[in-house]
Amino acid sequence: MPPPPPPSTSQPASQPGPPAKVALITGITGQDGSYLTELLLSKNYTVHGIVRRASNFNTQRLDHLYVDPHDASAPGRMILHYGDVTDSAVLERLVRHIDPHEVYHLAAQSHVRVSFELPVHTVDSVALGTFRILEALRSHAESRAGAHKRVRFYQASSSEMFGASPPPQSETTPFRPRSPYAIAKLAAHYAAINYREAYGMHCSCGIHFNHESPRRGETFVTRKITRAVGRIKAGLQRTLFLGNLDARRDWGFAGDYARAMWLMLQRDTPDDYVIATGRTASVRDFCEMAFARAGLDYRDFVQVDPRYFRPAEVDELRGDASKARRELDWHPTVSLEQLVDMMVDADIARAEKELAVRAMSDGRTP
Repeated sequence: MPPPPPPSTSQPASQPGPPAKVALITGITGQDGSYLTELLLSKNYTVHGIVRRASNFNTQRLDHLYVDPHDASAPGRMILHYGDVTDSAVLERLVRHIDPHEVYHLAAQSHVRVSFELPVHTVDSVALGTFRILEALRSHAESRAGAHKRVRFYQASSSEMFGASPPPQSETTPFRPRSPYAIAKLAAHYAAINYREAYGMHCSCGIHFNHESPRRGETFVTRKITRAVGRIKAGLQRTLFLGNLDARRDWGFAGDYARAMWLMLQRDTPDDYVIATGRTASVRDFCEMAFARAGLDYRDFVQVDPRYFRPAEVDELRGDASKARRELDWHPTVSLEQLVDMMVDADIARAEKELAVRAMSDGRTP
């Protein structure tokens, strides 16, 4: 299977010596996949990623990590393959070909509000997609005696599974999902646990609370806010329409959460871990901080549009990551204030670039 066309010719700094391990990442082109790839490459892994075929390049988050396969002198430690978690045959073939030490399963239809519009697709990609990759690994284990004890599997579970359960939420908190996405994630979560218990597979689940970055998709509320701040500051946009401003979330930095994924798979005993900061803020609070970073008052620009409300809302998610701190020695390194500043600054820079491009196309000096 050929890799996607090369998005760039830049390459990461190489390290001496042979690759330590081989990792396979589903959903490598997403926010989490890009940060995880950076981390694994820094640890001298060979990283294989599954990319869905699209008419346009969808590897922008990985551009800075790409190495031209025609460059004989390049280390070429990130390798992309076309595939999809809805295709069992492709998953089985890739697992057999790559023979990974670690598998990080991040691929999903991950937008909660969209899952109400696409419930069947969400279940297919999130829940059944997880069963497919687990079955591919189990089949690989049966073809190579004892392989299942070597391959370590990470399942990206979600705080949305807690839904209506009151905070703080920990590994022992009952799950009460409130969306098709959360229901599908819960099925995937229990699938990983079942394969761990039934077949002795090394499966760990990271129950990650909301994690953001400048690489977050533009339809997610935090990035929607910071992108609007940049564009409003540049005069490219006048109003930001949002849904429930009172929903409270536990927001952390995606790079910290990628590190937690890796830490889970370094333990000899698989387990499940809540990854969170333990601090909540409302969407309104996030707006206030983001606009203030640009010297603006959010109340002058934000309007509520009922179309963005969920049919079933989750009022507050706040994680208790005591177990991860104790067993993984994991701690967040980026505060909410630092995260907001990071995202706003990046989106102001993007808006200024957009403004300059528009000026040049109009024949004006930017």
